[in-house]
Amino acid sequence: MEESRWGVIYSSRVGTPRSHKRWLAMQQYMEKRGVRYDFLQSEGTGSMERLSHMLCENAYHTLVVVGNDYALGEALNGILRTENLPDDFALGLIPNGIGNDFARFWGVGIDDYRKTIDRIIERRTRRIDVGVCVYTDADNVPIRNYFINCVNIGLGARLIDVTDRATRLIGSKRVSMLTATLANIFERKSYNIHLKADTEEMQTEVMSICIGNCTGYGQTPNSVPYNGMLDLSIITRPQWWQLFEGFYLLGKGKFLNYKNVHPYRVHKVEIYDEGRARVSLDGKMLDTRNLTPMRIELMPEALNYII
Repeated sequence: MEESRWGVIYSSRVGTPRSHKRWLAMQQYMEKRGVRYDFLQSEGTGSMERLSHMLCENAYHTLVVVGNDYALGEALNGILRTENLPDDFALGLIPNGIGNDFARFWGVGIDDYRKTIDRIIERRTRRIDVGVCVYTDADNVPIRNYFINCVNIGLGARLIDVTDRATRLIGSKRVSMLTATLANIFERKSYNIHLKADTEEMQTEVMSICIGNCTGYGQTPNSVPYNGMLDLSIITRPQWWQLFEGFYLLGKGKFLNYKNVHPYRVHKVEIYDEGRARVSLDGKMLDTRNLTPMRIELMPEALNYII
């Protein structure tokens, strides 16, 4: 295997019809730049993890994901389940589809694919932290999942799930986000959650929780994936009219100014009871049967990321 050859995985299930047209344009640009790469396409749930693991087992030094946070999170799990990665192994991302919070953190949008490909060719890397979430599945089997962006519990997870499904039907994330917000805004469902953030134990009624290694879809806006710390935002149940202020501040990037948000910066979060709230890791919904206790922490500087 020549070390300069990329392993590229295109995620075909995480976007709109425009995502595939964009991917065809990406291929043309990579060929124009003379990039040598081998290409795989993921299809069903879990295939991104399987394919990334296969590429790593075949000693690729550069793995490039073409997709969103969900696809990146799945690929991350395949990478980190591989033994004996090359010391110079690096992960790159060309954002595509719906939900690209991690790419936006690095100043890259889905229409910036030429600039992104140029950056990957230059191969400037930075060591980044990776989140680890440990829990048990419905059959009481221990599960260890990795995440690169955030864990959402409660309203945040529901909004991500509804927005993703609506965007596949509508084709517009902006319209889908509005639809999801209107569908949930007056419900104001709260959950009795029992958790420990480092040494501080809390048992309280919350509407949503975000545990971010990165900006967490705006809910942990000060979090960065290279300081060895997790940002934790606990959102308590507001009055119905206060929800509009919360969504406004979220859109403006000033979410921590919302009086119902209680921010923390911690090394570890333990969830003893999630109150039957929905839970997602990088946009992937978890089966909440027998989910807790759950432990969330970081692996500092665990991976080379191409910036």
